[in-house]
Parts: sequence; structure tokens; C-alpha cells
Amino acid sequence: GEFVHILGNKVTVLNENKEVVKKEVSEITWDVEAASKGGFDSFMAKEIYEQPKGVEDTLLRRLDENGRIKLDDIKITKEDLDKINKIYIVACGTAYHAGLVGKYAIEKFAKIPVIADIASEFRYSDPFIDDKTLAIFVSQSGETLDTLAALREAKERGATTLAITNVIGSSISREADKVVYTMAGPEIAVASTKAYTTQVVMFYLFSLYLAEQRGVITQEEYSRIMSELISIPEKINFDLKRLEKVKEIASFLKDKTNGFYIGRGLDYRVALEGSLKIKEVSYIHTEAFPSGELKHGTIALIEEGTPVVVLATQRDLMDKSISNIKELKARGAHVIAIGHETSENLKLVADDFIPISESDDLVSGILSVIPVQALAYYTSVAKGIDVDKPKNLAKSVTVE
Repeated sequence: GEFVHILGNKVTVLNENKEVVKKEVSEITWDVEAASKGGFDSFMAKEIYEQPKGVEDTLLRRLDENGRIKLDDIKITKEDLDKINKIYIVACGTAYHAGLVGKYAIEKFAKIPVIADIASEFRYSDPFIDDKTLAIFVSQSGETLDTLAALREAKERGATTLAITNVIGSSISREADKVVYTMAGPEIAVASTKAYTTQVVMFYLFSLYLAEQRGVITQEEYSRIMSELISIPEKINFDLKRLEKVKEIASFLKDKTNGFYIGRGLDYRVALEGSLKIKEVSYIHTEAFPSGELKHGTIALIEEGTPVVVLATQRDLMDKSISNIKELKARGAHVIAIGHETSENLKLVADDFIPISESDDLVSGILSVIPVQALAYYTSVAKGIDVDKPKNLAKSVTVE
């Protein structure tokens, strides 16, 4: 059936005859099947392919029967928001990259200044936090030690604290004033994939909720972005079925030792996550930076055959991105571009082109991260690495 409303363990479903049926389910059901590979060669592959469901579940749990966002359980009223003059988003690694997209979304929709900070830096930087601050802490496991310590620091300074996590009863979820759960299901692979996409979706929902509460978004814009978000699971599912080009590119990358990921605006945030993914699981050194910084030093490192992944999904910045690609190719770079499937000019200038489904620029980052995850995965497999257990890394970082 089609989920209409989810709250706690009460689920309202429309059956085939469009009759309303009440069902009882556990809030997050993690069974033995969910924690097994389910026919995939690795947990990372399984979790990449579980993203349509994780995104859909995260969305549906937060929508009422009219498609409005419900965050009643975290009880942030308009009066509370009127007292807030800034937001901090604090996390580590992949969760921090999700937080960077969260900063983009909150500032874009809710018009509140946001500072994104790495938890291990936040703790020692004497942050500008007081009782007018909302501090959001993001962690898949809810046990990340630096993030937990940062949360405690923020509480001591009087901030309202909100956790975004995937694990009920985790330390961060217990200690935060408020908590929202992503519905990713258990993530076993060390390299995070579906936790990232569900965290990003939760940030979009929270941003739209804040925007509506503050009265700074039109109903037309609210409905348009919600419609885009609701279409994301189907688009991810479609894009996952056309990864042959990604496999080809991985066979080229496996022998490389150095590369770059670049993008502008929202694309830069996704580039950071793409660079981290390929470092984590294939041990290839890559660096991510904004495309406009190319000429400020880094272009000196471009030589014949240097792989550069260019994320270019922001249509108003496309001319700039294409100009950057031409600069790279003039110096011998092998350019792998990721963009909307109809981006003909991008296809023409890139050596390799990986398409994503058409979407609004504001939410395209949820789609463009899928091929960079897949690129890291297939490169790791091509190198014969155990993709689920990269060397020197642990799933939950609980030591400093």
C-alpha cells in the first residue's frame, strides 16, 4: 500500500481500494535480513542500493496525510525560533558533509545564519554559542565521541541541542534536548552511504519546516521542493540501474594514485563526500575543492592523465563549470563529469560523462552523490580491496 501517515508505531496505509487501514509497526525494525548482505557481494553495495528505500522511509515518516512536514515530537515552536539568531551544525566525516548540505538548505529556505563546524575543532574553538543558539549534532551511530563531547559543550553554554542520528537510544540521542531519527536501517559498511543521504533528506525536511514556521517561504515554493523530494527515491532507483559507465571509469581509476574532485556551490559539498569515499575504500589520494580555486595554485598539479571528477548540476553555474573543464583539459586532465542527463554541453567537453536524473538544482546533490559512492565502490572492488573493512578505519569512532 501507499504510506500516508507515520507517527511512532502507528502507521496509516491506503489499501488497494483506497480504504484507510491502521497498522502497528515498531519504530525502526532491524531484523536479521537487514543486517545480512542479502545477496550482494558486500554491505557497501547493499547499502548503496538501499538508498531509495531509506530516503523514502525518512520522508514518509515525517509527512502527514496532506503531505505536510510533521516535526511535532521535537516541539520547536515559532516562539522558540524567534529567539534563535543562529544555528550551528556539528559533526565529523561524512556526517559533517551532510551538515554542509544542511547549512546550504537552512540558509536557502529558512533564512537563518548557519555555522557548520567539525566536532573535533568545535570543542576547542570557543564557539559563539549561547541560549539564542540552536546546535544540531549529526552522527549515524550516535556514539561519535568528538560529536558527543561537542554536544555537552553546547549544552553547558545554554544552547538548544538537536540530534540527527540513525540509532535509537544512542548516547547522542539520549543527551540532546531534541532528536530526529533517520530511517536508513542498519549501516554495516565502514564507509557511510545511506546514512548520508537520509541525513541530507532530514536536513531538507527540517529546513522547509523552519521556513514555514518562520513564514519566509511561499506555499508554491514549499510545494515545489516537497514534490522534488518525494520524487527522489524513484530517481535514485533509476540511476542505480545505469552504472555501467561508472564501472568502466573505475577500471581506469584503479591504477591512479592521485586525483581531484571539484564543484561549485552545492556541487562542492558533494565533491567533498566523493573525495572522502574514494580515499576511504580505494586508498587513492584525492582532494576536493571549489572549482573557482583551480587557478589559485592547485592547477599546478594537473598533468597528462590526472583524473578530475567534476560535479556540475547547478545550471546557473554551468558556463563557469565548462570553462573550468576546458582549463583542466588544456593541461592534460582526464575529466569525469557528473550532471543532469540533458546537459549536452557538459557531455561534449568531458572525457567521460555520468548522467543523473533531471531534478531541481536545489536537491540535485541527493542524486549526484550516488555515482560518486558507486565510483568509490567499484574502484575498490577493481583493486581487490575489502570494501566493507578499509584499513585503519572503524565504523563508530569512539576514541579521540
